[in-house]
Amino acid sequence: MQLTFATRPSNLARWQTGYVAQQLQAAWPGLTCETEVIVTRGDRVLDKPLPLIGGKGLFTAELEAALRENRVQAAVHSLKDLPTEMPPGLTIGAIPKRAEPRDALVSQEGFTPESLPPGAVVGTSSLRRAAQILALRPDVQIESIRGNVETRLRKLLEGRYDAVVFAAAGLQRLGLDTELGERMVLLTLDEMLPAPGQGALAIQCRADDEETLRLLAAIHDEETARAVTAERAFLAGLGGGCSVPVGAFGRLTVDGRPQSVGHGLSSTVHCLTLSGLVGAPDGGRIIRVEGSGNDPRALGQRLAEEALARGAAELLGGGQ
Repeated sequence: MQLTFATRPSNLARWQTGYVAQQLQAAWPGLTCETEVIVTRGDRVLDKPLPLIGGKGLFTAELEAALRENRVQAAVHSLKDLPTEMPPGLTIGAIPKRAEPRDALVSQEGFTPESLPPGAVVGTSSLRRAAQILALRPDVQIESIRGNVETRLRKLLEGRYDAVVFAAAGLQRLGLDTELGERMVLLTLDEMLPAPGQGALAIQCRADDEETLRLLAAIHDEETARAVTAERAFLAGLGGGCSVPVGAFGRLTVDGRPQSVGHGLSSTVHCLTLSGLVGAPDGGRIIRVEGSGNDPRALGQRLAEEALARGAAELLGGGQ
C-alpha cells in the first residue's frame, strides 16, 4: 500500500503531513507514504496582507489541483485554511484529533493584551485577530505580517513588532513553545475566539477514491469532527471565507460537563455548545452568539442566522 501526499513547503506543513503519515503507518503497518511539495499562491505572494490577496483556496487550490489530476492521493491542510465549500469530486477523508485551538501572543517581554504598552505595534494579517485585539486594546497599532512561522518570529525578534499573534498549535507542533517559554502567552477564549477549525487538520482526497478513504478512516476523530463541523457551518452560514473577521469554537459536553480545550472525549457525548463571533475590523463592534444542539450543521447555521439578524452582514462587508 502506498499514499502520496501533497504538502506546502513550510516546515509546519511538512510536519503536519509527516504527523499524518506516521499516524496512518501506525494504523496500517506496511503502508508507504511519500510527499510532493507544492507551492501555493499564499506561499508565493508575501508582500501583501492576506485580505487583499485571499479569496477562497489561497493556501489550498494548487494542492486540490494535484488531487484532481491524480498526481497525489491525499493533501493535508490546516482546517482553518480550507474553504467551507468543497470542490466537486473532492472530500475531507479524515479529521484527526484536534491540537490546541487557541491563539498565542508572543513578545520579548511576555506581554498579555492588558500589559501591552500604549500604542504597541502588534503583528497579524488576520482580520479576526486584529478585530479582537483592538476590541481589547483600541490604542494599539495593528501591522500586517506575512511569512511562515519562523519568518514571523524572526521579524518579531528583530524588533519590528512589540508582539505577534500566532496559532498556538503551530508553535507547539514545531516545538517552539518550549523555546519561547514565558514569551508565549496563550489567549483565553474570552480574549480571542479562534478561527473555525483552528488546531485541527483535514486530510483531503478524491470522493471516489475508496481505498484512500478506507485508509484515512483509521485516524478520523469523530468528536473533533463534530466540533469543527459546527464551527465551519457557522462560517458558511455567514457567507464568509478564511479572510473575514469571524471566530468560532465548539465544545462537546459529557454528562453536561464541557471538556477541556484541546482534549478528546469519551463515547458518552451528549451535546455540542458553539460560541461564535463576528467583529468589525477596527474592533469597534463585536457580535457574540452562543448556543447548543446535537446537529453540528444545524447549530452552526442557526447561530449564523442569529448573528446576521444582529447586524453581522454590515461588519462582514468590510472584511470581504
